Amino acid sequence: MPTRAQVSAGLEAVGSVAVRTFAAHQSQRSTHVALSAHQSMDGHHVNAMAGDGSGAPRNHFADYDELPEGHFYDPDAEYEPDPEYAATLAPDAARQRRERVGPTGRPLPYFPIPGPLTQHGPATIIAMCNQKGGVGKTTSTINLGAALAEYGRRVLLVDFDPQGALSVGLGVNPMELDLTVYNLLMERGMAADEVLLKTAVPNMDLLPSNIDLSAAEVQLVSEVARESTLQRALKPLMDDYDYIVIDCQPSLGLLTVNALTAAHKVIVPLECEFFALRGVALLTETIEKVQERLNPELELDGILATMYDSRTVHSREVLARVVEAFDDHVYHTVIGRTVRFPETTVAGEPITTYASNSVGAAAYRQLAREVLARCHAE
Repeated sequence: MPTRAQVSAGLEAVGSVAVRTFAAHQSQRSTHVALSAHQSMDGHHVNAMAGDGSGAPRNHFADYDELPEGHFYDPDAEYEPDPEYAATLAPDAARQRRERVGPTGRPLPYFPIPGPLTQHGPATIIAMCNQKGGVGKTTSTINLGAALAEYGRRVLLVDFDPQGALSVGLGVNPMELDLTVYNLLMERGMAADEVLLKTAVPNMDLLPSNIDLSAAEVQLVSEVARESTLQRALKPLMDDYDYIVIDCQPSLGLLTVNALTAAHKVIVPLECEFFALRGVALLTETIEKVQERLNPELELDGILATMYDSRTVHSREVLARVVEAFDDHVYHTVIGRTVRFPETTVAGEPITTYASNSVGAAAYRQLAREVLARCHAE
């Protein structure tokens, strides 16, 4: 993992080099007829909604609900890199197309649809962490969890932010909760089953939070082994789930250190914007300290580029610099901007159910397959 100095050294170069990215997608229909790419108002390519001449939108994506049992919508089968973009990466554009170059400028691997599990647990704990707010931590926690659950994994989402955004995003009113993750942390004898909530997504549960959790940061200061409080609270749940995903608060305080101490892996959602990039250096330093002093098993699983807009030079430059600094630690999956994500928050459900055939839903399903592939590779 790059040091803070190495990451900081690359920041000065942001803005000096323009990196070409996808100008268009070519969608492959069953009839093999290529449709020209258009861009939606929210920055995404919307071949899926190209008109048919009648003025009505046409959705060429396979209906997710109509797929045969055990099959899932595969975005990898839908898109091919733009030849013009591929030509900027290597003289042999045809070879680049064969190798399926992704938005990060690297060949895009195929992430297979995972098979069913015969047994569940012990859980892999993932901390969704970035001290900068508004970078997509909560959105990524909800939708990654929902996508993993779609693939037959049992998932527990932990709202570890006093703002309770994760709970709100799943249709829970934090102000109406009597028991939250705060009670699980601070009250002896409190069982996790008393706090757990079932979500509308099969195989996905929630440990909710509200403003009470802000008191825990102060109260934990005087506790023995205060950094391991969440780890102890989650231990009885490990055998019941395949993945536990923790939505951290936007800070590097004691609650975030608790999440990192409990976690096996860290995913860092990173908005493709300069100020978000600056904070990654400090975050990697904190992760290294937790590795050395509290949790030797902790590792940076990946940097997830979010809110990516291929139309802007700045987004392309920031993504290029992140890949340059972190290399294979950057996920191949990139989450673009779309108005669907704010809509899902209002609806209180993941994008995988709210807009199942959308580009955003496909991106998080691909992320889930990539996370599973990385875990399986280990």
